[in-house]
Amino acid sequence: MLEYNNNLGDIVDQCISKAKQSGATDVEVALIKNTSETVSFRNKKLDESDRAENIGLSLTAYINKKKTSVSSSNLNKENLEKLIGRCIDAAKITPDDDFNSLPDKELFFKSSKELDLLDDTHIENSKKIEYLKEAEEVAFKNPEIVNTNGSSFSESKTEVILGNSKGFKNGYKTSNFTAYCEVVSKSNGNMERDYEYTSKRHFENLLKPVELGSNAANFAIRKLKPQKINSGKFTVIFDKRIAKNFLNYFSNAITGSSIYRGTSFLKDKLNKKIFSENINIIDRSDIERGNGSKYFDNEGVQIQNLSLVKKGVLNDYLIDTYYGRKLNLSSNGRSGGTTNLYFENGDRNLKDLMNSNKKIFYITETIGHGTNIVTGDYSVGAAGVMIENGEFTYPVSEVTIAGNLNDMFKRIVLANDLQFNYSINSPSMLIEDMTVAGK
Repeated sequence: MLEYNNNLGDIVDQCISKAKQSGATDVEVALIKNTSETVSFRNKKLDESDRAENIGLSLTAYINKKKTSVSSSNLNKENLEKLIGRCIDAAKITPDDDFNSLPDKELFFKSSKELDLLDDTHIENSKKIEYLKEAEEVAFKNPEIVNTNGSSFSESKTEVILGNSKGFKNGYKTSNFTAYCEVVSKSNGNMERDYEYTSKRHFENLLKPVELGSNAANFAIRKLKPQKINSGKFTVIFDKRIAKNFLNYFSNAITGSSIYRGTSFLKDKLNKKIFSENINIIDRSDIERGNGSKYFDNEGVQIQNLSLVKKGVLNDYLIDTYYGRKLNLSSNGRSGGTTNLYFENGDRNLKDLMNSNKKIFYITETIGHGTNIVTGDYSVGAAGVMIENGEFTYPVSEVTIAGNLNDMFKRIVLANDLQFNYSINSPSMLIEDMTVAGK
């Protein structure tokens, strides 16, 4: 049994019992409590300080194959009883769906190694302000940095409790510390902005303020005096902050719902090669202090660590109970999505990739959401820096890059600079022969 608030656990038990008494054949109750504190900072001065406490309960009631869900932030006993009553009444008139059910008992979470997801440290506002002040001061040491678009420091503590009428009840606590710094650069009337961001479970693992500020400044400065380029075919390198987006497209395309509905460009690709043989994609829930780590999924199912892609071959979909039953597959614990999803490192360093072609477009920013998960068509606005003979030369803006993910996936070459900064992470990524529309 993991650690959670017994009083909140009692509320979960009471809701399950009341729903069963009211006619539910099965019940699931999730309770999430979150406390957060945020300090916003601008131009070396406190801009705003905010504290929020939120608690929410969601209840799903089954009457045989009928299913309805309700939620509330009011945990007053009288309100919860009314909520349960409305849920049961709604379930009675809901159409039957043969695939509606709680997970099988044998799939529920049983045990896990300690993931160290909670840092009880409380950072006083004065220390948050000190952190942000130092970050901005470091940024302003660069004469090209003339302003900030704001900085912020947040800490949050979250408690999750999940229970159901099949006897499962468990919970755990997590923490998250986040810092953000966005600055504005200027040269000869041209102004650009960029940012640095850091988010960790434990305070001690955050970027130091000097790194946050200097990175934000360097990113903003390298965008100054951008040039337009002629349209054509280019080798491109996606900065790892951008490269991770391809894992979003990939994961959305392999959810049980997308596969079952046929709304995915990867719908017929299980056990087929969709990347080059050097590409491996992992989703792991048990990385200590991992931003995406958790003990069980949103249904209480034990989360399997998945080698989604091995040597370029698609091995698994992301399956929850409902779509698992529709696809005749067992849930692998992906109700709620991926956990720590990442490309494994490639075998070349970034400098090698930069020297692989005389002229390479290094992409540091994409604009828009021009990706069609049904067809795989990809088209986004982009900005970045031109690389010539292995060296960064001049910034580039106002271009569009386009292709199709089916083809792009097969041409991905990865660097060996993977870092776990988010819940989805990628090394730097090279793709040859991309269509770039410029002037």
